[in-house]
Parts: sequence; structure tokens; C-alpha cells
Amino acid sequence: MIPAAPPREPGLPYKWKVLISVIFGIFMVILDTTVVNVAFQTLRTEFGAGIQSSQWIISIYVLALGISTPLSGFLADRFGIKRIYLTGLTTFLIGSLLSGFAPGLWYLVGSRALQGIGGGIAIPLGSAMLFAAFPPAEQGLALGVFGIALLVAPALGPILGGLLVDQHLWRWIFFINIPIGILGITLASRFLRERRNPQAPVLNPVSIATSVVGFGSVLYAASIAADHGWTSGTVGLWFGIGFAALALFALNELFRAKSPLLNLRLFARRNFLRASLVGYVSVLALFGAEFLMPVYLQALRGRSALETGLILLPLAITAGITTPLAGRLYDKIGPRALLTAGFGVLMINTWQLSQITADTTIRWILFLLALRGLALGLTVQTTFVTALGDVPRDGVARGSSLINSTRFVVQSIGVAVLATVLAGSLSPQVKNLQRTFLEAPQAAVRRTGLCEPRVAGAPSPAMLSLIRQACAEYVGGFERAYRLTFYAALLALLLGMTLPGWPAKWHGRGTTGSQGSGDHRDQPAVGA
Repeated sequence: MIPAAPPREPGLPYKWKVLISVIFGIFMVILDTTVVNVAFQTLRTEFGAGIQSSQWIISIYVLALGISTPLSGFLADRFGIKRIYLTGLTTFLIGSLLSGFAPGLWYLVGSRALQGIGGGIAIPLGSAMLFAAFPPAEQGLALGVFGIALLVAPALGPILGGLLVDQHLWRWIFFINIPIGILGITLASRFLRERRNPQAPVLNPVSIATSVVGFGSVLYAASIAADHGWTSGTVGLWFGIGFAALALFALNELFRAKSPLLNLRLFARRNFLRASLVGYVSVLALFGAEFLMPVYLQALRGRSALETGLILLPLAITAGITTPLAGRLYDKIGPRALLTAGFGVLMINTWQLSQITADTTIRWILFLLALRGLALGLTVQTTFVTALGDVPRDGVARGSSLINSTRFVVQSIGVAVLATVLAGSLSPQVKNLQRTFLEAPQAAVRRTGLCEPRVAGAPSPAMLSLIRQACAEYVGGFERAYRLTFYAALLALLLGMTLPGWPAKWHGRGTTGSQGSGDHRDQPAVGA
């Protein structure tokens, strides 16, 4: 006798409810990663803080994200993924509200830490719930659609932040999270189903302690490396503490812990390891270089934060269009062709960016950024879904936590390396000029572009000569930094070609043997 098919739920299928809930929740968190950067100088002025102390407004958020992300999978397995996801969103929302009302610098820093903790918990669990809700034949499409939020939100941040700062409404860069967050929490509370590991993991204090110290120390060292220098004793000390703690963490996880915090044994899976390696290299090739263009536009070309955000918008538009299409293609042909095409485009694009000069037209830069968005859409979520596709279904939360936390570290170190390459191209005279010219009062400098300067009064010939030298050194630094990311893109291309997919036969995730148990009440889980 053939068993009856599971009954369909009335209304919208559960998988789409999960997608809608997660997009609204995670969009709020991702938006905040860039919207605050635009207001940094305004916040510094508002609280009368120096550059070192005010830098904690940004650094503490990054540290909190990096520390809490490895904990998310463990907490989900122990207490339930829906409950912990909602806890993460709520914590982020409370942090946003407190940040908006912050009466002083260190109050704001503490509130930003709450935001980072909540965001670090919510981001990997959102991806995990989405992956578990869709059948194998549609997981690429699901994470592709979800990728629109991941890629568009950071691009909207500078535009939205610039508009609010220009209107002297800096507190609203935090208050805008409130309605989005309430909607995300409401949808998640109503739509999501609770799911937890039937064998709740045991709390492992050694893993938690070494994880917090390890990830926190490495991220802190990376955040100060460009300013202090990689040979600085402070940087070396924090890197040493971080890597030593992470080594102890790995040994404890692999050989002693009965309930590992991160499932490091997933790296023994061939496709998970290869896709993760491609993802790490692509982070350097893509995101590691994304901080270079805003610096070029603002420091060299004198564009405002709002203008810079608008110039960067084509990257988000093409990435937002390409990502769901790439997800659908992944379901049909696998990752190899997508990654080969994406990293091939990225190599050409990065080489072109390494050739930009002080007078490159903005129209040409817009085209290059749009092309870069195409590469972004083809690669970022493709490597993520490929790695997660090799994880048993009951281990998706841990797998997502592992991928996100390790990528986060690689991204932070990559940005620090590129910032060091850029800073290493500047002579001491130019660094002094940068401090006096770019941070001068508004009465002295009307436009701060080193390559398009408009200085009040009549600058001396010596000053003009030094400004031209600064422009040339910066352009040379950008060329070297982008060339480094070109080689990273080449390495990512070679690694991506080792993954499965067209022109070889693509069997899809459903036939890899890693599916495990799952709850698919909407439709059966079939291969691509």
C-alpha cells in the first residue's frame, strides 16, 4: 500500500514563510555594518572624542560579532534554533535602541557591543533555518534570494547613513532598525517552527573560553595592525594570544570535548573543505578589497559619504540581480561553472581596478563596480551553499556557525593586510599631510580630495607639490592592493574548478548522502 502524501498547509508554504522572516531579520543586522561607518566623524565630533577612543564604536561591533558567531550553533542545538534566533534579533534591537539614546561615547560603545552579540547569533542561524526549510533541489535558489539582503543592505547603508548625517539626524541611523527589527521578530515568532537537537549538547567551558579569547584576540589584533604595524609588539602579542587560544580550542574540540562548540570534523568532508577554502580566498578577493574604493572616492576624489554610496550602488544592483539567478543555476548545474565564470570576471575586473588613476572617469568606475557586482553574485552564496550542502541536516546550524565565524576572521585579516599595503605606500611626509589636510577644520578645507583639492586661500607651491605627491603615492598604493586581490581571485578560480558540477554530471545535494533527517511538510526532498 502506497503511503499517503503529507498534507499541504493552507496558505503560503512554510519554506517561503521562513525566507520572508529571515530576510527581514538579517537585513536589519547587515544594514548596520555599513550605515554607522558613514557617521563615524559625526559621532566623534558629537562626543568630543579622539580617534583612538572613538574607533571603538566600530571595533567593538566587529569584536562582538566575531565572538558570538561561534556560539550560535551550540546555543541553537541546546535551547532551540527559533528561540536563540529570536534572542539574537531582540538583543540587536535593544542595542540599537540604546545606541540611539546614547548620552556619551562609552555608553554607545557598550550598546554597540550588544548589537554585535545579537547580530553574531542571528546571522548564521538565519542561513541554517533557510537551508533546512527548502528541499535540496531548491536550496541554491533559497540562499540566492536570501543573498539579495546580504549584498544590497551593505550598499544601502552608506546612502541611508549619508542622508541622515547630512540632515543632522545621526541618532536615526540606530532608530531605523526599530521598525525593521520589530517586523522581523514578529514574522519569525509567528512563522518559524522550533527545532532543536534531540540530544542537547553539554556546556563545555573550556571550548567557550578558548573560543572567546581566540576569536576576540585575533580580530582585535587585525583591527589595529594597519595603524600599529604588523611588527608592533602589541599586535604580535594579541595575535600570539589569539592563535594560541584557537590552537587549544581546536585540540579540545577534536580530542576532548564530548559536545564540540564548532564541528571542526566537517573539514574532513571533501566538498565542505574545498568550498570553505574557496570561500576564504574569495572573501579576500571580494570583500577585502571593497573598503579600497570608498577610500579612493573620498580621500582622493573628494566625494562625500552620500556621493560615495551612490557611486557604489551599481555593485549592489548587479549583485542583487545575479545572486538569485546564480542560485537557480546552482540547483541545475552545480557550483563549478558558476565559480569559474565569477572568478574569471573578478580577475579581469580587479586588474582593471588596479589600473585606475587620479583622473579616471566616474562613469568608467560605475561600470567596473557593476561588473564586480556580477562576480559577487556568482560566487559568494555559491561557495556558502556548496559547503553547507555537504553537512548533515541535523548539523546545519553548527556548519553555518563554523563557516561564518572562520570567514569573518579571514575577512578581518584580509582587510588589515590590504590596509597595510595601502599605508605602506605612503611616505612620512604624506602621512603628516593626511592628518593636517584631511582632518583640518571645514573653514580651511572645502573639499578634501587629495587629487581634486579645493583649499581655502592660496596654498604655497610647496603645499601643492606635497599634495600632488600624496595623490601619486595613494594611486600607487591602490594599484598594489588591487593587484594582490587579483592573485587571490586567480587562486579562488583554480580552487573553484576542483568543485563538482557542469560539465561533469551534477547529482545535486539530495544524492550526496549528507541529507540526514529534516522536516519538509511542504514537498518531498528530491535531488536537483
